[in-house]
Amino acid sequence: MKNRNVPIYAAAIVSLLAWGAERMILPADGGEARTAMARAAEIMDKSLSALMACGESRGLAVDGTADPNRTGIIGVEHSPVTTTLGNLEAKRTTANPAWAALLVRLLDEAGVGEGDPVAVGASSSFPGLIVATLSAAEAIGARPLVIASLGASQWGANRPGFGWLEMEDCLRAEGLPHHPPVAVSLGGDGDTGLDLSEEGRALLLAKMEAAGIPRIAEPDLALNVEARIAAFEWAAGGKTIKAFVNIGGNWANIGTDASVLELKPGLMRARISYQPGRNGVIQAMSARGVPVIHLLNIRGLCRRYGLPWDPVPMPKPGISVNRRIFGEKKPLFFLVSVGYFMILILLGVACRRLILAPP
Repeated sequence: MKNRNVPIYAAAIVSLLAWGAERMILPADGGEARTAMARAAEIMDKSLSALMACGESRGLAVDGTADPNRTGIIGVEHSPVTTTLGNLEAKRTTANPAWAALLVRLLDEAGVGEGDPVAVGASSSFPGLIVATLSAAEAIGARPLVIASLGASQWGANRPGFGWLEMEDCLRAEGLPHHPPVAVSLGGDGDTGLDLSEEGRALLLAKMEAAGIPRIAEPDLALNVEARIAAFEWAAGGKTIKAFVNIGGNWANIGTDASVLELKPGLMRARISYQPGRNGVIQAMSARGVPVIHLLNIRGLCRRYGLPWDPVPMPKPGISVNRRIFGEKKPLFFLVSVGYFMILILLGVACRRLILAPP
């Protein structure tokens, strides 16, 4: 006699398997992870408020057209310290505190924990992403080691008198996460400011001298990369660098080879090779086995991790972003879900046939 309960047992087993598979696909959403992500977003939100107030105290009014969310970190279209063209929407997008939450998750996936050194190659073109990285590091107790290029593209930290070093001073004055760079460079063409005006070069060089921070001014790409890695390793104090975060498109960080355009934004899991004289710190770190978090293609990052593009008004910090930032895993989740429901439908049909079948 046919056992009419077989389809029911099979459905139960399939449900358990699907539940287990989807638990593996979706990110862990435990209390500790939620707390760290929410804390990072809160830190970034406070940092942005402090930077806006600091800029206004220096006589720098917020342009409501360029910066409708009044984040305080959107620069100007043209200035003496502007290096290249920049996308205004991308700069506004990265002023969202949700990026700090995303960085917590990416650093965690890279294996970064409390006390671990994290190398950060930071272009002043994206001050929002620098603040996000510092906020995330603070939330998980990591130690960011920053090499900052001070020239910035349009709408970045390109206001004379309120570049990244001044922003860092403002954060320190308010007791917010700040990490003076272990080294600085002019940035721009050749990482030596070849595309800056003479006035802009003079302004940044004077700023570097006043800050007393070591300067990297090596025009040879391979030697520049070596100098940066040496500076990171010295600052790490003998500890292993657990991740490299690339912010923006600094010449020394991304190199000159067109293959860099093929790199997927976000956490790069696969190791890539390094060709001295063509590749940058990204490839050199990856070749050494250091996980790389590549933050450049902002629209691509938004698509991959589910963050909003140029939001107005800016979403308030919260934990609702915890799952949205994993848009990269949605296709697999969708396939598992579709497969699960198709199997249930087939089992339902089989069950109906067994019920209707004569004994």
